[in-house]
Amino acid sequence: MVPPAVARLSRVWFPSGGIAVSGAEDAHSKLIRAGFLRQSNAGMFHMLPLGRRVQDKVEGLVASHMEQLLGASRVSLSAISAEALWEKSGRLEKVASELFRFSDRRDVPYLLAPTHEEEITSLVARTVKSYKDLPLRLYQITRKYRDEFRPRHGLLRGREFIMKDLYTFDSSTESALETYENVRAAYSEIFAALKLPVLPVKASSGDMGGDLSHEYHLPTPLGEDRVISCAICDYVVNEEIASSVVSEAVPADTLGDTPYGIWRGITKNRTKLVNVWYPKWTRSLGNDELREHTAQDVNLSVVKSVEPDLDAGVEDALPLWAIAVAAETRTAAEVINVIDSRLPPSFADSLSGPSPNVSSWPSELNPPISRLSVSSRHGAGRAGSLDVLRIRAGDKCPRCLSGSLKVDKAMELGHTFFLGTRYSEPLGAMTTVPPAVHPFPMQMGCYGIGISRVVGAAAEHLADKTGLNWPVAMAPYSCVVIPGGDCDDGDAVQVYNHINSITGPGSGLIDVVLDDRKRSLPWKLTDADLIGFPVIVLLGREWRTAKRVEVQCRALGMKQVVEIGELPTLVGQLHASL
Repeated sequence: MVPPAVARLSRVWFPSGGIAVSGAEDAHSKLIRAGFLRQSNAGMFHMLPLGRRVQDKVEGLVASHMEQLLGASRVSLSAISAEALWEKSGRLEKVASELFRFSDRRDVPYLLAPTHEEEITSLVARTVKSYKDLPLRLYQITRKYRDEFRPRHGLLRGREFIMKDLYTFDSSTESALETYENVRAAYSEIFAALKLPVLPVKASSGDMGGDLSHEYHLPTPLGEDRVISCAICDYVVNEEIASSVVSEAVPADTLGDTPYGIWRGITKNRTKLVNVWYPKWTRSLGNDELREHTAQDVNLSVVKSVEPDLDAGVEDALPLWAIAVAAETRTAAEVINVIDSRLPPSFADSLSGPSPNVSSWPSELNPPISRLSVSSRHGAGRAGSLDVLRIRAGDKCPRCLSGSLKVDKAMELGHTFFLGTRYSEPLGAMTTVPPAVHPFPMQMGCYGIGISRVVGAAAEHLADKTGLNWPVAMAPYSCVVIPGGDCDDGDAVQVYNHINSITGPGSGLIDVVLDDRKRSLPWKLTDADLIGFPVIVLLGREWRTAKRVEVQCRALGMKQVVEIGELPTLVGQLHASL
């Protein structure tokens, strides 16, 4: 048998170095400077060889869990989906603003799929008829497309991205819920293997449908979600569905200040102005803490539960509303006043015009006003209340009432949904289980992991001022051998082969490469730290004098000189722990 060729960095193209550090450098900038990727368009990236190796490692890990733990079969669905199918499921207009849409030469409308519930359900409906073919688990790892209004943070919020989707089909609700819990267990193993401290969080199903879902969040200052958790009990939820014990509004004469504040938003179609009125001061129940609130404290998830078409990305709605009410435009249709239930009933009666502090309306266009004071799942401390303010750290837990709530910014890396018959019923994925005579819809679940986002999130979470710092499960190479300038190539290959022959715990993760580039030793060491190899084996002065190597592991803060005979054991131990 011909031994495998030595993996050499001189044979891998990655434009590392040559880009100066400018100011505070985030992990995305390090990915670019180290040669992992390059931007092609806004929110779109080319993965270069090092980046592709990281992506492949994550894909391989996820795929092995899908197949070995869940018995799923891998498919590859078309990236193009017919709009007619999305109309049939009733989802087209709900997500239209985020779709890349086009027509072919026959004017048939299509879209680039941001997700594949419609396509996979249609496929199964045409293919599976017998209950004997269930349960069925199908997954794919593929490119997805979403026309993000503001792509940002590199791989963390892109318009083109790699996603793993698992779709499950069961013949009963009980079986589907068992599948759901099995997938959740597999997700916990995946994120543990990636060394990412991900929090499973109960969440809203949103446009996806169904009534049971969990998100998998990585706490990070870059996160766009807020995770609410109790310091005592197991209450952990996304802010979208979080509750708290409602605080009391403080009367105006207590503080000699205006008792209310206002936040203004606008709908995506620019036809409705949304005014959110909230108490400017509240007092927490239980500790009498006095709190002042600003427009930044308005919970947009609550506002969207009242007006689902709210454009949450608009920071200043009034210029857009001025265009909507202009005589030549005339798109304005309604002003919606969302009123926090802690404001007195007389406050709603005081809103006598379209809205205070809004410029006068053209006489020929006078939209109707909706004064909303609706029941909400928010504000568990008061039945039928509408609490439009965000939960703050220290608020009372609605579940145990004795614990205080913690608020963390976090980033979603995965999501699990129990869909029930949300798609199987309108798209005709039916089966019959004896003794039943008539077919009924299959019970479905869908389960996603953002592969691209995991790469970007791991880089951000683990990087330090020196460079990237990958866990061995997703590093482009888990170990690099760096020979000094006067070291013979044969010696470097000897050490390389010694590491490659390791067996035992951690050996399956060892992926060693030899840095034989024609660069100085200091340059190579700096570049190795930037790239983020978990383990560095250096053939330097100790090798020349005593045939000993220096092993470095920045994640563990270690540098250790060892005999070559001790090298396999040490490298194996490091791989097993990183």
